[in-house]
Amino acid sequence: MTKKYKIAVMPGDGIGPEQTAATLKILSAVMETTGPEMEFIEAEGGDETLKKRGEALPQDSIEIIKSSDACLKGPVGESAADVIVKLRILFDLYANLRPIKSYPGVQALRPDIDLLVVRENTEDLYKGYEFRIGDDTVALRVITKKGCHRIAETAFKYAMKRRKKVTAVHKANVLRVTDGLFRDTCREVAQRYPEVAFDELYIDAATMHLIKRPHEFDVICITNMFGDILSDEAAQIGGGLGMAAGANIGDKFGLFEPIHGSAPKHAGKNTANPISMILCSKMMLEWLGEEAAAKKIEDAVMQVLSERRVVTPDLGGKSGTTEVAEEISRKILGR
Repeated sequence: MTKKYKIAVMPGDGIGPEQTAATLKILSAVMETTGPEMEFIEAEGGDETLKKRGEALPQDSIEIIKSSDACLKGPVGESAADVIVKLRILFDLYANLRPIKSYPGVQALRPDIDLLVVRENTEDLYKGYEFRIGDDTVALRVITKKGCHRIAETAFKYAMKRRKKVTAVHKANVLRVTDGLFRDTCREVAQRYPEVAFDELYIDAATMHLIKRPHEFDVICITNMFGDILSDEAAQIGGGLGMAAGANIGDKFGLFEPIHGSAPKHAGKNTANPISMILCSKMMLEWLGEEAAAKKIEDAVMQVLSERRVVTPDLGGKSGTTEVAEEISRKILGR
């Protein structure tokens, strides 16, 4: 029996609505072939919503997301902290997954990159505990044992499905208390996974080694802010942010979004690469347990990239957002 899912869709700002429309076209093609059935319900959020309604994330949008099986979200502009950061905390989406992979026809640093950044998603400086003391400012970095433990567990569980290697990235030689806790917890969790090779890198060294030997990384386990920065670097060596999908997952819910921003200067020009968000939909289907449907999307994306006839300007082509979506959709439908 075909399952039916309720999917909350937040188009976002800038290029977000264009990417969202392209992705929904792909999901419609999937439903037309392998299934599953999906009902898409729009939830407003972002800069435009803030202008229109006086708040970036209205309560009715939160209720729509709460009543859905998953959320597919486009990039948001300046109000991102009031939207995605709030949603991560509200739904306890403690793991941010950012896969980086060399795709055919895409100019990656190497042809054999296949890594996964597993980033803690609810703590660190992104808690936003900042205040002024006279002319000075202070930001509190919150790292908890619980937060460290569950992100380390997530990293090792994903490594078990992959090439069985985890690299913990930290700066415990300087941030001895906060990153010291993260490092020690990763070491503790590693003891329970003897099948998984475990090593560590300081964040500054990790940024260098990611460029020098990206093909040697499998799963990178990392704290929130360091992970945000490192995963953008990883996206670039994998072919650019236009290819970079991401997932925010917890024990009970998943929200899927491209890792890049809203790129307002490209909005409305039909030039944005939709593949980052299309691959988000693939990750969403995997999380929902719809492996066949997810594979159909990735196979179609790989076909289109291999042929290089229909790709956006960031990948050296001349096609628009809608044309790329139509071509991927045709591949899924077998036309």
